[in-house]
Amino acid sequence: MMYVQQSLTPDEELIHVGHFHWFYSFMAIMSIVNGVIGCLLVLFCSVYFLDHYWSAFAKEPYEFASENLLGKVRELHPGIRLFAFFIFIMGLLRFAQMMVIQASTEIAVTTNRLIYKRGLVARYVGEMSIDRIEGVNVLQTVMGRIFGYGRLMVRGMGVGEVILPPIANPILFRKAIEKARTS
Repeated sequence: MMYVQQSLTPDEELIHVGHFHWFYSFMAIMSIVNGVIGCLLVLFCSVYFLDHYWSAFAKEPYEFASENLLGKVRELHPGIRLFAFFIFIMGLLRFAQMMVIQASTEIAVTTNRLIYKRGLVARYVGEMSIDRIEGVNVLQTVMGRIFGYGRLMVRGMGVGEVILPPIANPILFRKAIEKARTS
């Protein structure tokens, strides 16, 4: 919350701070799980294909020197193993990307403005004066309603609209914006 605290004016108070929902972190962890599952699927499907169906394409059946599954995976073509590793790395990179977004995003409502800052190295800051806000729409899917997260679309006069990332309890955040508008 460094940027928001640094940008507060002396007569400005912090009303509400928006946080990512725990489901966002869960989905980031699931990226790693998906990478591991994809990696294992490529490896095991390749071994299964070579064991059972290779003879339909080649004149001779493919013979593994090893009897156990791990030994068969070690005997696979390096390209197949590299592709499986690539799938795992993609899951890790997606996890890292989501965690950097979560760590470098700040969303807050003050008495004078709505602040949305994102970015680690390159910074994007969207600020909207509270008195210039025309409306706030809550965008929640069925899963968002069940677990209590959603997005907010804030429309401003002459400014356009700012769509916030999925945050925990978007209704409470909208009420904080309404509270700031009335005070």
